[in-house]
Amino acid sequence: MKRTNGTAERKNRTTILDIARRAEVAPSTVSNALSGRRYVDPQIAERIRKVAAEEGYVPNSIARGLRSGKANAIGLLSSMPFGVAGGSSRLGFMMELAAAAAAYALQRGLALLLVPPMEAGRPPLQNFMLDGALVVEPFAGDPFIQQLVDYALPVVTIGKQPGGDDIPFIDLRSRETAELVFYHLIESGAQRIALMIGKSRRTSYIETQVIYIERMKQLGALPAIVEIAEEGGEQAGYEATRELLAKEKNIDAIFSFVDAFATGTCRAIRDAGLGVPEDIRVATRYDGPRARDNDPPITAVDLGLSDVAESAVKLLIDSIDGRQPGKKSLLAPPPRLVVRGSSS
Repeated sequence: MKRTNGTAERKNRTTILDIARRAEVAPSTVSNALSGRRYVDPQIAERIRKVAAEEGYVPNSIARGLRSGKANAIGLLSSMPFGVAGGSSRLGFMMELAAAAAAYALQRGLALLLVPPMEAGRPPLQNFMLDGALVVEPFAGDPFIQQLVDYALPVVTIGKQPGGDDIPFIDLRSRETAELVFYHLIESGAQRIALMIGKSRRTSYIETQVIYIERMKQLGALPAIVEIAEEGGEQAGYEATRELLAKEKNIDAIFSFVDAFATGTCRAIRDAGLGVPEDIRVATRYDGPRARDNDPPITAVDLGLSDVAESAVKLLIDSIDGRQPGKKSLLAPPPRLVVRGSSS
């Protein structure tokens, strides 16, 4: 039984690139040999078919789309767990991007497929027929990026992947966003600000932490950085805030980066018998449903996601069509701080 399961898992993992490496031919030669679409020397074709059989290769929908060129669809993917991407926000950040990306893609004759987060029990990427994909804020070593590269699919990331210098991306201006938030909190009177970010190595977390440390140095205050497992969502933000307040007695502001964390932060402050913003000011990055619907509403940043999504789709279409875009990256619109009751 174990051997059968192992074989099934290997089938799911095997790609045309794997076969090409073993057969010592180009991926296009493998595709042509297996599909019969173009002539391949019979001896080479036989070698390829033998390797494919040994590897347990089963053609998948992506491969069929690449051969036919008729997928007419792009994917929107995120490695953010459902604890952050879902919940009361109804996928907030992801859905705002999806709505704008879908509208522009439809104008260009493309469908947009919203791919589920890659978690236990989720379908593998090979089950989707795509011409290319947008990946939202990938982390270093993101499995979605690796799968897309393995399948030789065009990809554009919304937010640069750490170390992903060869992948076109939309720069979300994380440094500017952090500057806006910290400047506001300091101007409102905060002297000891805590930063709550996710544990994954995403560019937005990395750049925000750099700006935070610089600002704390200028204030002469010790940094208080809390890293939270993203899959914990709001409850993780709540528990981390309770622990922070038990250890640090002079915190007067918290930049709870992820909106799911921020709602948990506000709840924890109230349960500790403190007021928002009377005792502790709270801000988050994304100006979405969670920030707007919280009591009090949470200060957040308008990231211009509609423009971001349209730019990302344009960049991806250029890549799909084989055009070399003028730039490997494009800038998002300047971030705009939306001050609300949680910090004023």
